[in-house]
Amino acid sequence: MSNKTEPVKFGTDGWRGIIADTYTFVNVRRAALATALVFKDHKNIENGIVIGYDTRFQSREFAHAVAEVFGNQNIKVNLTGSFVTTPTVSLLARDLKCALGVMITASHNPFQYNGYKLKDEFGGSMDPDEIAKIENELKNIREVELKKSFNELLSDGIIKYFDGNEYYYNYLKNKISTEKIKNADLKIIYDAMYGAGQNIINRFIEINQLHGEVNPGFGKNAPEPVEKNLTEICSDIKNGNYSIGIVTDGDADRIAIIDEKGDFLDAQKTFALLLRYLYEKKGMKGKVVRGFSTSELIKKYCEKNGIELLTVPIGFKHISKIMITDDVLIGAEESGGIGIKGHLPERDGVFNGMLYLEMLAEYGKSISELKKELDDEFGKYFYQRNDLRTTEEKKLKTLETCKAMKAGDEIGGKKILSIDNLDGFKFYFDNGWIIIRASGTEPLLRIYCETTSTDQTKEILNKTIGQFGL
Repeated sequence: MSNKTEPVKFGTDGWRGIIADTYTFVNVRRAALATALVFKDHKNIENGIVIGYDTRFQSREFAHAVAEVFGNQNIKVNLTGSFVTTPTVSLLARDLKCALGVMITASHNPFQYNGYKLKDEFGGSMDPDEIAKIENELKNIREVELKKSFNELLSDGIIKYFDGNEYYYNYLKNKISTEKIKNADLKIIYDAMYGAGQNIINRFIEINQLHGEVNPGFGKNAPEPVEKNLTEICSDIKNGNYSIGIVTDGDADRIAIIDEKGDFLDAQKTFALLLRYLYEKKGMKGKVVRGFSTSELIKKYCEKNGIELLTVPIGFKHISKIMITDDVLIGAEESGGIGIKGHLPERDGVFNGMLYLEMLAEYGKSISELKKELDDEFGKYFYQRNDLRTTEEKKLKTLETCKAMKAGDEIGGKKILSIDNLDGFKFYFDNGWIIIRASGTEPLLRIYCETTSTDQTKEILNKTIGQFGL
Protein backbone atom coordinates (compact mmCIF):
# COMPACT_ATOMS: atom_id res chain seq x y z
CA MET A 1 0.00 0.00 0.00
CA SER A 2 1.30 3.45 -0.90
CA ASN A 3 2.21 5.69 2.00
CA LYS A 4 0.33 8.44 0.11
CA THR A 5 -3.03 7.03 1.24
CA GLU A 6 -2.57 8.54 4.72
CA PRO A 7 -2.05 12.33 4.73
CA VAL A 8 -5.48 13.94 4.29
CA LYS A 9 -5.69 16.83 6.73
CA PHE A 10 -8.43 19.44 6.74
CA GLY A 11 -7.26 23.02 7.39
CA THR A 12 -9.10 26.31 7.80
CA ASP A 13 -11.18 25.74 4.67
CA GLY A 14 -11.14 22.11 3.58
CA TRP A 15 -8.30 19.84 2.49
CA ARG A 16 -5.60 20.91 0.04
CA GLY A 17 -2.62 18.97 -1.20
CA ILE A 18 -0.06 18.81 -3.98
CA ILE A 19 -1.41 16.96 -7.02
CA ALA A 20 0.14 13.50 -7.46
CA ASP A 21 1.77 13.75 -4.02
CA THR A 22 -0.92 13.58 -1.31
CA TYR A 23 -3.70 14.86 -3.58
CA THR A 24 -4.39 11.68 -5.55
CA PHE A 25 -7.49 9.92 -6.86
CA VAL A 26 -7.05 7.36 -4.06
CA ASN A 27 -7.14 10.04 -1.36
CA VAL A 28 -9.91 12.05 -3.01
CA ARG A 29 -12.08 8.94 -3.12
CA ARG A 30 -11.25 8.21 0.53
CA ALA A 31 -12.30 11.75 1.53
CA ALA A 32 -15.50 11.39 -0.52
CA LEU A 33 -16.42 8.06 1.08
CA ALA A 34 -15.77 9.39 4.59
CA THR A 35 -18.03 12.36 3.80
CA ALA A 36 -20.75 10.13 2.35
CA LEU A 37 -20.74 7.85 5.40
CA VAL A 38 -20.98 10.79 7.82
CA PHE A 39 -23.83 12.43 5.88
CA LYS A 40 -25.81 9.34 4.80
CA ASP A 41 -28.49 9.99 7.45
CA HIS A 42 -28.66 13.78 6.97
CA LYS A 43 -32.23 15.13 6.89
CA ASN A 44 -31.70 16.46 3.34
CA ILE A 45 -29.96 13.38 1.94
CA GLU A 46 -33.00 12.49 -0.20
CA ASN A 47 -32.24 15.64 -2.22
CA GLY A 48 -28.65 14.48 -2.61
CA ILE A 49 -25.57 16.67 -2.78
CA VAL A 50 -24.07 19.15 -5.23
CA ILE A 51 -20.55 18.84 -6.66
CA GLY A 52 -18.67 21.56 -8.53
CA TYR A 53 -15.10 22.16 -9.64
CA ASP A 54 -12.77 24.97 -10.73
CA THR A 55 -10.26 25.43 -13.58
CA ARG A 56 -7.32 23.61 -12.00
CA PHE A 57 -5.52 20.64 -13.50
CA GLN A 58 -7.90 17.64 -13.59
CA SER A 59 -10.49 19.32 -11.34
CA ARG A 60 -13.25 17.95 -13.58
CA GLU A 61 -11.88 14.41 -13.33
CA PHE A 62 -11.52 14.67 -9.54
CA ALA A 63 -15.13 15.94 -9.32
CA HIS A 64 -16.30 12.97 -11.37
CA ALA A 65 -14.40 10.62 -9.03
CA VAL A 66 -16.17 12.18 -6.02
CA ALA A 67 -19.55 11.88 -7.79
CA GLU A 68 -18.82 8.21 -8.47
CA VAL A 69 -18.16 7.51 -4.77
CA PHE A 70 -21.35 9.25 -3.58
CA GLY A 71 -23.35 7.59 -6.34
CA ASN A 72 -22.12 4.16 -5.26
CA GLN A 73 -23.52 4.95 -1.81
CA ASN A 74 -26.86 5.54 -3.56
CA ILE A 75 -26.70 9.28 -2.85
CA LYS A 76 -28.04 11.53 -5.62
CA VAL A 77 -25.50 13.89 -7.12
CA ASN A 78 -26.17 17.24 -8.82
CA LEU A 79 -22.93 17.67 -10.77
CA THR A 80 -22.15 20.97 -12.46
CA GLY A 81 -21.70 20.56 -16.20
CA SER A 82 -18.71 22.92 -16.30
CA PHE A 83 -16.37 24.73 -13.92
CA VAL A 84 -18.12 27.03 -11.43
CA THR A 85 -17.18 29.35 -8.57
CA THR A 86 -17.19 28.06 -4.99
CA PRO A 87 -20.06 30.44 -4.07
CA THR A 88 -22.12 28.81 -6.85
CA VAL A 89 -21.75 25.44 -5.10
CA SER A 90 -22.75 27.07 -1.79
CA LEU A 91 -25.78 28.67 -3.43
CA LEU A 92 -26.87 25.41 -5.04
CA ALA A 93 -26.41 23.44 -1.80
CA ARG A 94 -28.79 25.88 -0.12
CA ASP A 95 -31.34 26.44 -2.88
CA LEU A 96 -31.60 22.79 -3.97
CA LYS A 97 -31.96 21.84 -0.27
CA CYS A 98 -29.04 19.43 -0.50
CA ALA A 99 -27.29 17.74 2.40
CA LEU A 100 -24.02 19.44 1.47
CA GLY A 101 -21.87 20.79 -1.34
CA VAL A 102 -18.45 19.57 -2.46
CA MET A 103 -16.14 21.89 -4.38
CA ILE A 104 -12.95 20.65 -6.02
CA THR A 105 -10.58 23.59 -5.68
CA ALA A 106 -7.42 24.74 -3.96
CA SER A 107 -8.68 28.33 -4.07
CA HIS A 108 -5.68 30.71 -4.24
CA ASN A 109 -2.93 28.09 -3.76
CA PRO A 110 -0.21 27.67 -6.43
CA PHE A 111 -0.98 25.54 -9.51
CA GLN A 112 0.62 22.41 -8.01
CA TYR A 113 -2.26 22.12 -5.52
CA ASN A 114 -5.84 20.97 -5.68
CA GLY A 115 -8.36 20.63 -2.89
CA TYR A 116 -11.66 19.45 -1.47
CA LYS A 117 -13.93 22.11 0.08
CA LEU A 118 -17.13 21.27 1.91
CA LYS A 119 -20.20 23.53 2.14
CA ASP A 120 -23.12 22.95 4.45
CA GLU A 121 -26.87 22.94 3.74
CA PHE A 122 -27.12 26.69 4.52
CA GLY A 123 -24.58 27.57 1.84
CA GLY A 124 -21.70 28.35 4.19
CA SER A 125 -18.41 26.84 5.28
CA MET A 126 -18.88 23.54 7.04
CA ASP A 127 -18.79 23.46 10.82
CA PRO A 128 -15.43 22.25 12.22
CA ASP A 129 -17.32 19.64 14.29
CA GLU A 130 -18.66 18.04 11.10
CA ILE A 131 -15.20 18.17 9.53
CA ALA A 132 -13.83 16.39 12.61
CA LYS A 133 -16.36 13.56 12.11
CA ILE A 134 -15.20 13.15 8.50
CA GLU A 135 -11.54 13.08 9.54
CA ASN A 136 -12.35 10.48 12.17
CA GLU A 137 -14.21 8.31 9.62
CA LEU A 138 -11.32 8.70 7.20
CA LYS A 139 -8.95 6.91 9.58
CA ASN A 140 -10.82 3.66 8.91
CA ILE A 141 -10.75 3.90 5.10
CA ARG A 142 -7.85 2.50 3.10
CA GLU A 143 -9.36 1.50 -0.23
CA VAL A 144 -12.61 2.50 -1.90
CA GLU A 145 -14.44 -0.22 -3.81
CA LEU A 146 -16.81 0.93 -6.55
CA LYS A 147 -19.46 -1.37 -8.00
CA LYS A 148 -20.82 1.05 -10.60
CA SER A 149 -18.93 3.30 -12.98
CA PHE A 150 -19.58 7.01 -13.47
CA ASN A 151 -21.38 6.39 -16.77
CA GLU A 152 -23.60 3.70 -15.24
CA LEU A 153 -24.59 6.05 -12.42
CA LEU A 154 -25.28 8.76 -14.98
CA SER A 155 -27.44 6.34 -16.95
CA ASP A 156 -29.31 5.32 -13.77
CA GLY A 157 -30.05 8.97 -12.95
CA ILE A 158 -28.14 8.85 -9.65
CA ILE A 159 -25.73 11.43 -11.08
CA LYS A 160 -27.33 14.33 -12.96
CA TYR A 161 -25.72 17.30 -14.63
CA PHE A 162 -26.84 20.76 -13.52
CA ASP A 163 -26.06 24.10 -15.20
CA GLY A 164 -24.59 25.89 -12.20
CA ASN A 165 -23.34 28.91 -14.15
CA GLU A 166 -26.77 29.67 -15.62
CA TYR A 167 -28.38 29.34 -12.19
CA TYR A 168 -25.83 31.71 -10.64
CA TYR A 169 -26.23 34.24 -13.47
CA ASN A 170 -30.02 34.33 -13.08
CA TYR A 171 -29.64 34.67 -9.32
CA LEU A 172 -27.28 37.66 -9.66
CA LYS A 173 -29.66 39.36 -12.09
CA ASN A 174 -32.18 39.69 -9.27
CA LYS A 175 -29.66 40.80 -6.65
CA ILE A 176 -27.68 43.58 -8.32
CA SER A 177 -28.91 46.86 -9.88
CA THR A 178 -27.31 46.22 -13.26
CA GLU A 179 -29.25 49.03 -14.96
CA LYS A 180 -27.89 51.54 -12.43
CA ILE A 181 -24.38 50.28 -13.16
CA LYS A 182 -24.88 50.54 -16.93
CA ASN A 183 -26.20 54.09 -16.60
CA ALA A 184 -23.17 55.15 -14.54
CA ASP A 185 -20.92 54.78 -17.59
CA LEU A 186 -18.10 53.12 -15.68
CA LYS A 187 -15.03 51.83 -17.47
CA ILE A 188 -14.29 48.44 -15.88
CA ILE A 189 -11.40 45.99 -16.06
CA TYR A 190 -11.64 42.55 -14.47
CA ASP A 191 -8.86 40.03 -13.87
CA ALA A 192 -10.22 36.49 -13.54
CA MET A 193 -6.71 35.15 -12.81
CA TYR A 194 -7.54 32.20 -15.12
CA GLY A 195 -9.99 31.10 -12.44
CA ALA A 196 -13.62 30.06 -12.17
CA GLY A 197 -14.98 33.63 -12.09
CA GLN A 198 -14.30 34.22 -15.79
CA ASN A 199 -17.14 35.09 -18.17
CA ILE A 200 -19.74 36.02 -15.57
CA ILE A 201 -19.49 39.80 -15.08
CA ASN A 202 -19.18 40.37 -18.83
CA ARG A 203 -22.63 38.79 -19.29
CA PHE A 204 -24.11 41.79 -17.43
CA ILE A 205 -22.02 44.71 -18.59
CA GLU A 206 -19.25 45.60 -21.00
CA ILE A 207 -15.83 45.08 -19.40
CA ASN A 208 -12.26 44.37 -20.34
CA GLN A 209 -11.54 40.88 -19.00
CA LEU A 210 -7.98 39.73 -18.34
CA HIS A 211 -6.97 36.05 -18.10
CA GLY A 212 -10.44 34.87 -18.99
CA GLU A 213 -9.41 31.48 -20.30
CA VAL A 214 -8.56 28.13 -18.75
CA ASN A 215 -4.85 27.87 -17.95
CA PRO A 216 -4.12 25.39 -15.12
CA GLY A 217 -0.63 26.92 -14.75
CA PHE A 218 -2.22 30.29 -13.92
CA GLY A 219 0.41 32.12 -15.94
CA LYS A 220 3.15 31.03 -13.49
CA ASN A 221 1.50 32.95 -10.63
CA ALA A 222 -0.69 31.68 -7.81
CA PRO A 223 -4.28 32.85 -8.49
CA GLU A 224 -4.25 34.93 -5.32
CA PRO A 225 -5.47 38.56 -5.53
CA VAL A 226 -2.64 40.13 -3.55
CA GLU A 227 -0.72 43.21 -4.67
CA LYS A 228 2.45 41.42 -5.83
CA ASN A 229 0.40 39.35 -8.34
CA LEU A 230 -1.48 42.28 -9.87
CA THR A 231 1.12 44.38 -11.67
CA GLU A 232 -0.52 43.81 -15.08
CA ILE A 233 -4.00 45.04 -14.15
CA CYS A 234 -2.55 47.97 -12.14
CA SER A 235 -0.49 49.01 -15.17
CA ASP A 236 -3.49 48.67 -17.51
CA ILE A 237 -5.57 50.91 -15.27
CA LYS A 238 -2.88 53.58 -15.10
CA ASN A 239 -2.64 53.60 -18.90
CA GLY A 240 -6.28 53.02 -19.74
CA ASN A 241 -8.42 55.54 -17.83
CA TYR A 242 -10.49 52.88 -16.03
CA SER A 243 -12.93 53.58 -13.19
CA ILE A 244 -12.14 50.39 -11.29
CA GLY A 245 -10.27 47.10 -11.41
CA ILE A 246 -11.84 43.96 -9.95
CA VAL A 247 -9.87 40.77 -9.28
CA THR A 248 -11.08 37.38 -8.03
CA ASP A 249 -9.02 34.38 -6.95
CA GLY A 250 -8.94 30.86 -8.39
CA ASP A 251 -12.39 29.81 -7.17
CA ALA A 252 -13.73 33.40 -7.14
CA ASP A 253 -14.75 33.59 -3.51
CA ARG A 254 -12.21 36.32 -2.71
CA ILE A 255 -11.90 39.81 -4.17
CA ALA A 256 -9.35 42.57 -4.65
CA ILE A 257 -10.12 46.10 -5.81
CA ILE A 258 -7.81 48.45 -7.74
CA ASP A 259 -8.74 52.14 -7.73
CA GLU A 260 -8.93 54.42 -10.75
CA LYS A 261 -5.29 55.47 -10.29
CA GLY A 262 -4.08 51.86 -10.54
CA ASP A 263 -3.42 51.64 -6.80
CA PHE A 264 -4.21 48.43 -4.93
CA LEU A 265 -6.92 48.88 -2.31
CA ASP A 266 -5.98 46.69 0.63
CA ALA A 267 -8.64 44.23 1.79
CA GLN A 268 -9.19 46.22 4.98
CA LYS A 269 -10.35 49.29 3.03
CA THR A 270 -12.32 47.05 0.65
CA PHE A 271 -14.22 45.74 3.68
CA ALA A 272 -14.69 49.21 5.22
CA LEU A 273 -16.06 50.80 2.04
CA LEU A 274 -18.58 48.00 1.51
CA LEU A 275 -19.69 48.24 5.15
CA ARG A 276 -20.19 51.97 4.75
CA TYR A 277 -22.20 51.50 1.52
CA LEU A 278 -24.48 48.84 2.97
CA TYR A 279 -25.10 50.83 6.15
CA GLU A 280 -25.39 54.36 4.73
CA LYS A 281 -26.82 53.94 1.25
CA LYS A 282 -28.73 50.67 1.44
CA GLY A 283 -29.90 51.23 5.02
CA MET A 284 -29.04 47.67 6.05
CA LYS A 285 -28.75 46.72 9.71
CA GLY A 286 -27.16 43.87 11.66
CA LYS A 287 -23.96 42.88 13.43
CA VAL A 288 -20.51 43.04 11.87
CA VAL A 289 -18.24 40.00 12.18
CA ARG A 290 -14.55 40.39 11.48
CA GLY A 291 -11.60 38.04 11.42
CA PHE A 292 -8.88 38.46 14.05
CA SER A 293 -6.45 40.02 11.56
CA THR A 294 -8.74 42.76 10.25
CA SER A 295 -8.25 46.50 10.67
CA GLU A 296 -9.04 48.59 13.74
CA LEU A 297 -10.73 50.90 11.21
CA ILE A 298 -13.69 48.49 11.26
CA LYS A 299 -13.84 48.77 15.05
CA LYS A 300 -13.80 52.59 14.87
CA TYR A 301 -16.57 52.63 12.25
CA CYS A 302 -18.78 50.29 14.30
CA GLU A 303 -18.19 52.24 17.52
CA LYS A 304 -19.13 55.55 15.88
CA ASN A 305 -22.34 54.11 14.38
CA GLY A 306 -23.42 51.97 17.33
CA ILE A 307 -23.00 48.69 15.42
CA GLU A 308 -22.26 45.53 17.38
CA LEU A 309 -18.90 44.06 16.37
CA LEU A 310 -17.80 40.46 16.88
CA THR A 311 -14.19 39.31 16.40
CA VAL A 312 -13.49 35.65 15.57
CA PRO A 313 -10.41 33.49 14.80
CA ILE A 314 -8.98 33.57 11.26
CA GLY A 315 -10.82 31.41 8.73
CA PHE A 316 -14.17 32.24 7.16
CA LYS A 317 -15.79 29.15 8.71
CA HIS A 318 -15.90 31.07 12.02
CA ILE A 319 -17.67 34.00 10.34
CA SER A 320 -19.99 31.72 8.37
CA LYS A 321 -21.13 29.92 11.53
CA ILE A 322 -22.34 33.21 13.07
CA MET A 323 -23.94 34.41 9.81
CA ILE A 324 -26.05 31.23 9.71
CA THR A 325 -27.46 31.70 13.21
CA ASP A 326 -27.42 35.47 13.78
CA ASP A 327 -28.45 38.74 12.12
CA VAL A 328 -25.17 39.75 10.46
CA LEU A 329 -24.92 42.69 8.08
CA ILE A 330 -21.45 41.83 6.82
CA GLY A 331 -18.74 39.36 7.75
CA ALA A 332 -15.20 39.67 6.43
CA GLU A 333 -11.62 38.53 6.80
CA GLU A 334 -8.45 40.40 5.86
CA SER A 335 -7.71 38.23 2.82
CA GLY A 336 -10.59 39.61 0.72
CA GLY A 337 -13.32 37.17 1.78
CA ILE A 338 -16.59 39.02 2.42
CA GLY A 339 -20.08 37.69 3.17
CA ILE A 340 -23.16 39.92 2.78
CA LYS A 341 -26.58 39.80 4.46
CA GLY A 342 -29.34 38.60 2.13
CA HIS A 343 -26.92 36.70 -0.09
CA LEU A 344 -24.94 33.82 1.46
CA PRO A 345 -23.13 33.15 4.74
CA GLU A 346 -20.17 32.80 2.41
CA ARG A 347 -17.50 34.76 0.54
CA ASP A 348 -18.33 35.65 -3.04
CA GLY A 349 -15.84 37.67 -5.09
CA VAL A 350 -18.02 38.07 -8.18
CA PHE A 351 -21.07 39.19 -6.18
CA ASN A 352 -18.95 41.63 -4.15
CA GLY A 353 -17.33 42.96 -7.33
CA MET A 354 -20.77 43.68 -8.76
CA LEU A 355 -21.74 45.30 -5.44
CA TYR A 356 -18.69 47.57 -5.77
CA LEU A 357 -19.89 48.69 -9.21
CA GLU A 358 -23.33 49.36 -7.73
CA MET A 359 -21.65 51.38 -4.96
CA LEU A 360 -19.72 53.57 -7.44
CA ALA A 361 -22.91 54.16 -9.42
CA GLU A 362 -24.79 55.11 -6.23
CA TYR A 363 -22.17 57.49 -4.79
CA GLY A 364 -21.12 58.98 -8.11
CA LYS A 365 -17.58 59.25 -6.73
CA SER A 366 -14.28 57.51 -7.46
CA ILE A 367 -12.79 54.87 -5.16
CA SER A 368 -9.93 57.17 -4.13
CA GLU A 369 -12.47 59.88 -3.19
CA LEU A 370 -14.46 57.40 -1.10
CA LYS A 371 -11.26 56.16 0.54
CA LYS A 372 -10.19 59.74 1.37
CA GLU A 373 -13.55 60.32 3.06
CA LEU A 374 -12.83 57.34 5.32
CA ASP A 375 -9.31 58.66 6.04
CA ASP A 376 -10.66 62.12 6.89
CA GLU A 377 -13.27 60.69 9.26
CA PHE A 378 -11.31 57.92 11.01
CA GLY A 379 -7.64 58.60 10.34
CA LYS A 380 -5.17 56.73 8.15
CA TYR A 381 -4.51 53.01 8.52
CA PHE A 382 -1.59 51.21 6.88
CA TYR A 383 -1.77 47.45 6.59
CA GLN A 384 0.47 44.71 5.20
CA ARG A 385 0.80 40.93 5.43
CA ASN A 386 3.93 38.88 4.80
CA ASP A 387 3.85 35.12 4.22
CA LEU A 388 7.16 33.51 5.11
CA ARG A 389 8.09 30.00 4.02
CA THR A 390 10.38 28.52 6.62
CA THR A 391 11.47 25.26 8.16
CA GLU A 392 9.27 23.39 10.63
CA GLU A 393 11.98 23.88 13.26
CA LYS A 394 12.08 27.68 12.81
CA LYS A 395 8.30 27.87 12.71
CA LEU A 396 7.91 26.05 16.02
CA LYS A 397 10.76 28.02 17.62
CA THR A 398 9.11 31.31 16.56
CA LEU A 399 5.76 30.27 18.04
CA GLU A 400 7.46 29.19 21.31
CA THR A 401 9.23 32.56 21.55
CA CYS A 402 5.93 34.39 20.95
CA LYS A 403 4.26 32.31 23.66
CA ALA A 404 6.88 33.46 26.20
CA MET A 405 6.60 37.17 25.34
CA LYS A 406 4.80 39.60 27.66
CA ALA A 407 3.78 43.24 27.98
CA GLY A 408 6.88 45.43 28.24
CA ASP A 409 8.93 43.28 25.84
CA GLU A 410 9.75 44.61 22.37
CA ILE A 411 8.64 43.35 18.98
CA GLY A 412 9.76 44.94 15.74
CA GLY A 413 11.32 47.78 17.74
CA LYS A 414 8.01 48.61 19.46
CA LYS A 415 7.14 48.16 23.14
CA ILE A 416 4.34 45.62 23.64
CA LEU A 417 1.37 47.10 25.50
CA SER A 418 -0.88 44.02 25.49
CA ILE A 419 -1.22 40.57 23.88
CA ASP A 420 -4.25 38.71 22.48
CA ASN A 421 -3.93 34.97 21.76
CA LEU A 422 -7.31 34.36 20.11
CA ASP A 423 -5.58 33.00 16.99
CA GLY A 424 -1.81 33.08 16.93
CA PHE A 425 -0.18 35.95 18.80
CA LYS A 426 -1.37 39.55 18.43
CA PHE A 427 0.90 42.17 19.97
CA TYR A 428 -0.48 45.69 20.44
CA PHE A 429 1.83 48.72 20.57
CA ASP A 430 1.30 52.49 20.73
CA ASN A 431 0.16 53.05 17.12
CA GLY A 432 -0.86 49.62 15.88
CA TRP A 433 -0.47 45.85 16.17
CA ILE A 434 1.31 42.82 14.71
CA ILE A 435 0.15 39.18 14.50
CA ILE A 436 2.31 36.08 14.10
CA ARG A 437 0.53 32.80 13.32
CA ALA A 438 1.09 29.56 11.42
CA SER A 439 -0.94 28.92 8.25
CA GLY A 440 -3.58 26.23 8.48
CA THR A 441 -3.16 25.09 4.86
CA GLU A 442 0.48 25.74 3.86
CA PRO A 443 3.95 25.27 5.41
CA LEU A 444 4.51 28.91 6.35
CA LEU A 445 4.21 31.66 8.96
CA ARG A 446 1.93 34.61 8.35
CA ILE A 447 2.83 37.99 9.82
CA TYR A 448 0.21 40.75 9.76
CA CYS A 449 0.82 44.36 10.76
CA GLU A 450 -1.16 47.60 10.91
CA THR A 451 -0.02 51.07 11.95
CA THR A 452 -1.91 54.36 12.11
CA SER A 453 -1.19 58.02 11.37
CA THR A 454 2.23 57.50 9.76
CA ASP A 455 3.17 54.41 7.79
CA GLN A 456 5.61 52.35 9.86
CA THR A 457 4.12 49.00 8.82
CA LYS A 458 6.89 47.79 6.49
CA GLU A 459 9.64 48.87 8.89
CA ILE A 460 8.06 47.01 11.85
CA LEU A 461 7.45 43.90 9.71
CA ASN A 462 11.08 43.84 8.55
CA LYS A 463 12.42 44.35 12.09
CA THR A 464 10.17 41.54 13.37
CA ILE A 465 11.36 39.15 10.65
CA GLY A 466 14.97 39.97 11.60
CA GLN A 467 14.25 39.64 15.32
CA PHE A 468 13.02 36.05 14.84
CA GLY A 469 15.73 35.14 12.35
CA LEU A 470 13.24 34.45 9.57
